[in-house]
This record gives sequence, structure tokens and C-alpha cells, in this order.
Amino acid sequence: MAPDESAVQIDGPWTHRAVHAGGTRFHVVEAGEGPLVLLLHGFPQFWWTWRNQLVSLAAAGYRAVAVDLRGYGGSDKPPRGYDLPTLAGDATGLIRALGETGAIVVGHDWGGLLAWTMAVNNAKSVHKLVTVSAPHPLRLRRALLTDPFGQLRASSYTLGFQLPLLPERRLNADGSALVGKLLDGWSRPGWPDADTSRTYREAFSIPAVSHCALEYHRWFGRSQLRPDGLRFARSMRTKIDAPTLQIHGALDPAILPRTAQGSGRHVAAPYRWRLIEGAGHFPHEETPEAFDAELLGWLADPELDT
Repeated sequence: MAPDESAVQIDGPWTHRAVHAGGTRFHVVEAGEGPLVLLLHGFPQFWWTWRNQLVSLAAAGYRAVAVDLRGYGGSDKPPRGYDLPTLAGDATGLIRALGETGAIVVGHDWGGLLAWTMAVNNAKSVHKLVTVSAPHPLRLRRALLTDPFGQLRASSYTLGFQLPLLPERRLNADGSALVGKLLDGWSRPGWPDADTSRTYREAFSIPAVSHCALEYHRWFGRSQLRPDGLRFARSMRTKIDAPTLQIHGALDPAILPRTAQGSGRHVAAPYRWRLIEGAGHFPHEETPEAFDAELLGWLADPELDT
């Protein structure tokens, strides 16, 4: 029997609640008080990927809020809306629904791509931007076209995601074993442990999650030469005015560091690049102490507020 949404109601020093934004219900997890930090997860995960940062940010005087993105975990799973502009609109609506006009936005993987998009399309909602394992969308687009033996090969798994129905079945087969293989293949040796892998596999087995998660990849792949994708690419040429921190794992085999490097050319504000040695695609989980030192040190930098 497939798990239900209670699988993501994991206990800890935080609170769970539902927040409605733009007609969609989102499951969010909150800890601490202070300036709002919105935490956006990637594939194939859910809010729990930020469990370490919910604690460290709250202890440092921030209000940390991790959300299950559209289609994931305990959030609604509508049939459409998995394009980056709509997802960025979701996150902007969430900030308002949480009682703020703007936030520090931290995004990993797909959450990072939509965070970059927010900083262009909804610039006033992003006070500071932190992207993790996520190149600027135009850098990713360019690398897929110009680096066939590098990023294109690293992203080859997404080509199979373009097929209908079959990829969902593969992801959910044998208790979502493929999710565990992806986590293991994209991370440093020794991560994740069995319990962590099981948690993500259970969350991905919730009905409709695998289909919704694959719709992100399908939009990005299929839209490259469509009018909506070309409009998106043109819009992303706008320079970003929010101070930006970009963190990447040196061992990341899914999004190569050389793909992410150079994203700073799209930022007009103060920009910092940090490569974390010994980390793969999930530095905030694989090396949380090093990651938190970079994040909290950057957030406390007084030059960012001048």
C-alpha cells in the first residue's frame, strides 16, 4: 500500500501547517523568529532536505520556512503549473501568505532554478538569493547545448523522463528504489544512510508525486524551442539586483561545477561563489556544518545591507 501524505509529517523542533497561495495549498514547516528565510527543495526530495538548516537558521535569529513545492509531499498536486514562471509565482505568493513582502530565498536544485526565476520575475520578493547546486537557467541551457560530453551527458537521465507514464513506473518500482539510487549516485561516498534514503523513497511513493516531479523536467526539456520557453529565456536576461550567494559541491556529478560557474554574470548586485570540497549534489545535507558556516557567515555580512 502506498504511503499517504502523513509520511512527510516528520516530528522535530518545528511546526507543520498548511498555507494557501494563489489557490494552491502548500505544506510548510516553520522554526524560529526573525527575518523570513524561504527554503525551496529540489528533486527527488521534499521539505525535509532542510532539516539541519531549520535548526541552525532558527538558532541564528531567523524565521526559517521549508515548503513542499507544488506536486510534492503534503502540498497540492494539480495537473499543470510545473513551469518555472508559475513555480516562482507560487513561492512569491507563499511569502505574502506568510505575512511578508519579501524574504531571503534559498533554493536547491529545482528550488534553485525557481529561486533564480523569482529574482527576475518577482524581484521585490527576493531580498537576498542563495542558490545551491543550481546554475542560472541560462547557464544550464547553454551548457546542455555546448558541453555534450559534460553537462549533457550528466543530464542524460532527464531524456528518459520525457516519455509518458513509463518513467513514473520506474521511479515507483520496488519501493521507489530508483530514488535511492539517484541520491546515492549524486552524493559523496557514504551518503545517504539507509534511514535517510528510506525517508525520501517513502515520500516519493505518495500517489501523484512521481508524475508531478517529472513534469518539472518535461517542461524544461520540451519548452526549449517552444514560444513559452523562448519567452522565459528572454526574460531571464534581466540582471538580478539581489545580493547572491551560490554554493556548489565540488563532487557534484549531476550539475557539474563548471556548469554553475559563471552564473555571476547575470547578477548586478554583490555576488559570492563558494565551492564546498568533499560534497556532491546535496551539500546542505552531506556537509551541513560547512554549508551552514558559508550560509550564516554570508547572511551576517554587513556589506550586503549597505
